[in-house]
Amino acid sequence: MRLIRMFTNAALVGLLGAAYVTALVLQLNPQIPLVSAAALHWYVAALSVHGLLLTVGVWLALVVRDAFTGTQLKPAWLSVRVLAWTSAATAGAAASSSWANWRGFRWVLDDAAAGRLQTGATVITVCAIVLLLIAVARFSFGRRGRPFTGALLSLVLTVSIVVPLGVRGIGEVQVPTVPPAAPAMPPTLVAPAVHLILLDGASLIFVKHRVAAGQLPNFGRILDSGAIVPLATLRPTQPEPVWAAAATGKYPPKSGVRSSSIYRARQSDADSADLLPDYMFSQALIDLGAISREDALASALRARTLWDILSDFHLSAGIVRWPLTSPARATRGFVISDRFEQTSSSPLRLSDSTNGAPTTAAELAREAFDETQFTPWPDVLADDTAPTAGSPMIARARWDRSYNRALAKLNDQFAVDLTAIRYTGIDVLSRPYFGYSEPGRLVSPIRNVSPEEQRKFGGALDAYYRWIDAEIGETMAKLRPGDLLLVVSGFGQDAVSLPRVIANRILRLPDDTGSHENAPDGFLLAFGSNVAPAEYHRGAVVDIAPTVLYYMGVPIGRDMDGFARSDIFQRTFTLGRPMTFIGSHER
Repeated sequence: MRLIRMFTNAALVGLLGAAYVTALVLQLNPQIPLVSAAALHWYVAALSVHGLLLTVGVWLALVVRDAFTGTQLKPAWLSVRVLAWTSAATAGAAASSSWANWRGFRWVLDDAAAGRLQTGATVITVCAIVLLLIAVARFSFGRRGRPFTGALLSLVLTVSIVVPLGVRGIGEVQVPTVPPAAPAMPPTLVAPAVHLILLDGASLIFVKHRVAAGQLPNFGRILDSGAIVPLATLRPTQPEPVWAAAATGKYPPKSGVRSSSIYRARQSDADSADLLPDYMFSQALIDLGAISREDALASALRARTLWDILSDFHLSAGIVRWPLTSPARATRGFVISDRFEQTSSSPLRLSDSTNGAPTTAAELAREAFDETQFTPWPDVLADDTAPTAGSPMIARARWDRSYNRALAKLNDQFAVDLTAIRYTGIDVLSRPYFGYSEPGRLVSPIRNVSPEEQRKFGGALDAYYRWIDAEIGETMAKLRPGDLLLVVSGFGQDAVSLPRVIANRILRLPDDTGSHENAPDGFLLAFGSNVAPAEYHRGAVVDIAPTVLYYMGVPIGRDMDGFARSDIFQRTFTLGRPMTFIGSHER
């Protein structure tokens, strides 16, 4: 009976912990109605994972406490003394997590939602302190005033959950605005071509070190004769929200893309979440099947993209592998989505048309994939040297060559004003290889790179950078006077943190040596006859779209969060091209 009473107290802590998790999910996702089946399903999901783990953990802690102290705890079915200590610890953990999530996600929430999350974190913090005082008082004064203490405990626990949810409100309804459409402009007879090379996970420090060592000659030409701009990225640092911000010039509250995934507690729920709390083992909800995850698609975008805007002004674009381009939409030029490789291996090619537009572009891309899909790439990927040889993650880097070949074929058939291609291989290969890229570097916070590992794995990432450098060189060779090349890294790469290493070991995940979880800066490298060589002050990924629009003579939307970096261009160019604005390019 004593153990059962311990369990009832632990079960209440589990219910409380699941409520804190659910409240934080609802605060991060204000689009979910507070009073809805979806909200209830999220609580059930949190209860099945976090609630169960907390219940078992607290019960085991009470049993271990008895074993070590030699005294038997004989709590009531709901013991004020036990619940005061355990609820204080639970509320303290919830407060810490709320503050950490506010710090990490405040840039992807709008100001009102971020303010409500901050208020909720403050309330839980105050309640945690009061609960701790109740526990101390109960320990000091014994059973005196037990009814009052129990009532106060219940009140504080209720406040710690109800007030943050009350501040959060019933939920936000997204009502799209309908600003005036952009006016049409006659076609430009002679338009400068803009070439965008997008890189996931490329590090400016890595590039500078290699250039200083006499490697990466084309990167070196840009560093010597081009513009260098460090770029602040987003948190969470995922390709979809980062490149959506670059494509729209707007941060996630306006672009509508806050993460790479959509989460539902039940498949039938109409209301979905796009942010899961950090520091709360949210991944366990997915791994244990408590919630479902889907990849975000083009429908997640609530703002018009760079190529949509250019189309209004009779300018064409060729877009290859930009995230959130599936299903591909018809535009002036062509679009090959970032999901094309998922259909390229299908014998019937039934989905090619949804991942490439127009149809002729999809057919050309399919030819390129057929030519490269099953051929080796020994200069860049040597399977016998990979620490995780043959893994799907490493295999993803191979698609870069196929997309590159597809763009080459498409450029022969389509004359476009803007071309953009994204390469993911640096980020993919940095995860296993980044720690081996420098002699003497810590491969992780708990061990150094051995000389043998340096010899075996040290050149893997360099080989891929050399391939990217060669592709940059080919693009530079095609530039005409007035053309512009922009090499953009949406986010950088750092060594893996110690908590991440420990978590990977506990969960038996691969020992990554590179990570972008702390949002390392990306960069913008500009090269062309109109570029003023220098290293400029820090910008942001949302500056990409306004900068391209400005260079191509298109008005910049005043509702964009980014700025046109006209400072990176020669004064003779900027004097002849004054910056123009429009209220909005949205429709």
